[in-house]
Amino acid sequence: MASTLTDADYLALADFRFSLRQFQAFSEAQAAQCGLTPQQHQALLVIRATAPGTATVGHVAERLILKPHSATGLVDRMVGLDLVRREPSPLDKRQTVLSLTPQAHRMLETLSATHREEIRRLRPMLIDLLGRMDA
Repeated sequence: MASTLTDADYLALADFRFSLRQFQAFSEAQAAQCGLTPQQHQALLVIRATAPGTATVGHVAERLILKPHSATGLVDRMVGLDLVRREPSPLDKRQTVLSLTPQAHRMLETLSATHREEIRRLRPMLIDLLGRMDA
C-alpha cells in the first residue's frame, strides 16, 4: 500500500526528474559536438565498459533497451563511421564481438571526462534531491 504523498514529495520528484533531464540535455549536446548521436555515444560507452572480447550486439541492445535489429543497425552505422569493429570472438568463432577503433577511444575519452566533471558538479544537488525522497 502506497503512503500518501505530500506537496513536498511531488516537488522533490519534479525537481529530480528535471535534474535528470538537464543532465540528459547536457549529454546530448556534448555528443553532438563530437558528431555523435546520443545512442552512438551510449553504445560506445557500453562497448568500452564491457570486458575486452565480450561486447556483442545483443549486449548493446540490452544496455540501450533496443530491439536486436535496431542495435544491429546502430552498430552497422558505427562500423561505417569507423567507430566500431566487428571481430570473431576469441572464445566462440561463431559469435562476433565489438571493439572500439582508436578514433572512438579518443572521442569517448573526451566525452567521458566532460561527463564526469558535470556529474561531480551536480553531485551535491543530486544528494540533496535524493535525501528529500527519504523525508
